[in-house]
Amino acid sequence: MLTLHAIPALRERLAAHRRAGRTIGLVPTMGNLHDGHLALVAEARRRADVVVATIFVNPMQFGPGEDLDAYPRTLAEDQARLEAAGCDLLFAPDEATVYPRGLAAQTRVSVPDVAEGLCGGARPGHFDGVATIVTMLFNLVQPDVACFGEKDYQQLAVIRRLVADLHLPVAVVGVPIVRAADGLALSSRNGYLSDAQRAVAPRLHQTLVELSQALEAGEAPAAALATGLARLREAGFAPDYLELRAADLSPVVETTREAVLLVAARLGPTRLIDNLSLTLPR
Repeated sequence: MLTLHAIPALRERLAAHRRAGRTIGLVPTMGNLHDGHLALVAEARRRADVVVATIFVNPMQFGPGEDLDAYPRTLAEDQARLEAAGCDLLFAPDEATVYPRGLAAQTRVSVPDVAEGLCGGARPGHFDGVATIVTMLFNLVQPDVACFGEKDYQQLAVIRRLVADLHLPVAVVGVPIVRAADGLALSSRNGYLSDAQRAVAPRLHQTLVELSQALEAGEAPAAALATGLARLREAGFAPDYLELRAADLSPVVETTREAVLLVAARLGPTRLIDNLSLTLPR
């Protein structure tokens, strides 16, 4: 696996692949990789001739008081995992390469509607940062396909809207959530949990499963969500939100059938997110 840090070298290498008629798959990450990231690499490997991963801890998507400085940087370990997973090229730029004029002077991409509420409400400006860096990576890599995890459900919706609205020639693929044996969605931030918190953390997914069963059995959404919030608080979580949305993140209406439960909650200082799709009864 080749690791590049500079934009001209990246463009030169990828231009050669395109001249040879090879398709390119992109896996954007912030590093500190786990098996969920490697599932994205595997999916890209199935869909493209050349797999490009990126590692960049994007300061634009972190808000004041968030964990930008504490976010683990584990480049050597990540390189080894990517190479073992069959990645062909890693692009790992520094902040000065990505934002040479600094964040304040940087052009930004903003996606309306779908980026509002949920994590967009709890983390103002977060999805502007996501949309900007993803647009930049799509421009730099010019992939045929890009793979993103379904754990970040709203992020995936934002990226799909971005691609549709800007008519970008990229197939966006959502890859199912990879979970630990006890149901906890894999996340780089799980490493922040203490042993005691890690024992509690699976309750997040378990609560979604219980709510899904109740809703599919016909329980009123307001009552089910209230019960879910109470269970999370009893378990020790501090919820940011627990919502039921249509699968496209629009509000649930009487005719909605395909829906999704979405949750974000803090366990100590660690913010965890999860989601679960379900079919509402007629």
